[in-house]
Amino acid sequence: MDRSAEFRRWKAQCLSKADPSRKGSVDEDVVELVQLLNGREQFFTTSSCAGRIILLDRGINGSEVQKQNCCWLLVTHKPCVKDDVIVALKKANGDAILKFEPLVLHVQCRQLQDAQILAVRSTHGLEVPLTHKGKLMVTEEYINFLIKIANQKMEENKKRIERFYNCLQHALEKETISMTSYPKEKIKEKNNSSCTHKKKRNPEKACGKYITEGNNKELEIDDHDDPGISVTIFPEDY
Repeated sequence: MDRSAEFRRWKAQCLSKADPSRKGSVDEDVVELVQLLNGREQFFTTSSCAGRIILLDRGINGSEVQKQNCCWLLVTHKPCVKDDVIVALKKANGDAILKFEPLVLHVQCRQLQDAQILAVRSTHGLEVPLTHKGKLMVTEEYINFLIKIANQKMEENKKRIERFYNCLQHALEKETISMTSYPKEKIKEKNNSSCTHKKKRNPEKACGKYITEGNNKELEIDDHDDPGISVTIFPEDY
């Protein structure tokens, strides 16, 4: 089986589908990043979010926050204001949670070596309960304080996206130069050797079935400076 051809077919199939997100389109702040990845034959994105401030009502049963079962009182990909949050909170019947979520980017990779240039992690988030059983548990002054923090995180998140885009673009350009100046036979031999080595170290993480965050030092930035991203290697039985 020609795995490269299979990956291309899978990529075309996935990218031809309608955007399943609530918004129905890619967020403006990550359009260039998504296009950069989808323009490379070894990658494609399956979902993304540039970052957002959301207010969720998880109902009155006290269960953990699960977005698919929550009432979305407010969602914005831009900085928000206190009045919008206060108005949205009046609709809460259970435990309302104010959250900031940074960049989320899910990327499918053709093989392990393609994933190794993507190495980013982050804890740049915010999650604070505001109501309990529909009753507001904090002051408006505190809500205003939280919104300022959330908006600051939103602005910092945008800067991190720009830095990540620039670092990724540089890494991909460097990889392209390296690939074009390296004999194809040597590349194939190196890839096969890499797969064999991985199998010897851990049979359960065989080539084509490996999920990783990546660990290439060329793109790796300090943990406090980069957004979140998950990378999945092209599976054999997608």
